[in-house]
Amino acid sequence: MLGRATGSAALTAAALLGGCATQAPSTAALPSIYLPLASNSAQIDVAAARDMISSYRRNRGAPPLTVDPELQRLAEAEAAAMALADRPSRAQTVKAAVERLGYANVNANLSAGYHTLAEAFSGWRESPPHDATMLAPEATRMGIATAYAPGSKYKVYWALLTAR
Repeated sequence: MLGRATGSAALTAAALLGGCATQAPSTAALPSIYLPLASNSAQIDVAAARDMISSYRRNRGAPPLTVDPELQRLAEAEAAAMALADRPSRAQTVKAAVERLGYANVNANLSAGYHTLAEAFSGWRESPPHDATMLAPEATRMGIATAYAPGSKYKVYWALLTAR
């Protein structure tokens, strides 16, 4: 008798666990930094990105950043161009173009493959050149954008521009 009850309980538990495995996790309760950006409808939370990077900067003695509408537009254009070309751009080329528009002390993080803001931020902190862009002490303004490329091995392209 004990064997039948145990077997029945095991089948019930397996059925319940199996049902859990087929349900997709809800993203409604996730903070925006963890939301997946690998879809046509996904958009980066620019304010959350600004706040996260500014907090990181403040903790290391650098001033916070404000989102600059022109740098934001340029970051969006650069992310879209990288997605279209299916490869990251060269930071030096982008920096020079932004400097020609009158910005000083321009830095750029141009990357691909991070599917959430949290992943990008963590990856940039671990890369000395990308970390230097986020922590540039002379920077006061920023723009940040992503672009989705469904056929790409990277899926999501990133552009973070900082400047004074």
